[in-house]
Amino acid sequence: MSKRKGTRYERELFHMFYKKGFMPVRAAGSGSTPIPNPDLIVGGNKKYLAIECKALKGNSKYFKENEIELLEEFSNRFGAEAIVAVRFDNRGWFFLKINKLGKSKKGTYFVSYDLAVKNGLKFEDIIK
Repeated sequence: MSKRKGTRYERELFHMFYKKGFMPVRAAGSGSTPIPNPDLIVGGNKKYLAIECKALKGNSKYFKENEIELLEEFSNRFGAEAIVAVRFDNRGWFFLKINKLGKSKKGTYFVSYDLAVKNGLKFEDIIK
């Protein structure tokens, strides 16, 4: 997936939250620094979310070794809930808490479409 396409889907999610009364912020340079920095930070309804966004053509995604740990570190320091938002082409967005992601035998985190359907939340659930 190209960076441009990923940015487009981050913006899509940004606008979805904004339209529902939340205040989203896109974090500049997310993923390009060793300092924890999620793609989106969202606040509203006494809820704070730190979101790592992924848009997938296929059915699964493995995360870089420290990507999820950095999201978790940011969330803990900021006081936000760590969420991985995954958009599967033609199937929409799913939102997973870190403890609902899959973990390989090597300890790598992953998400698949089946796992997202089973363990994930839809947008309507995440904004409640």
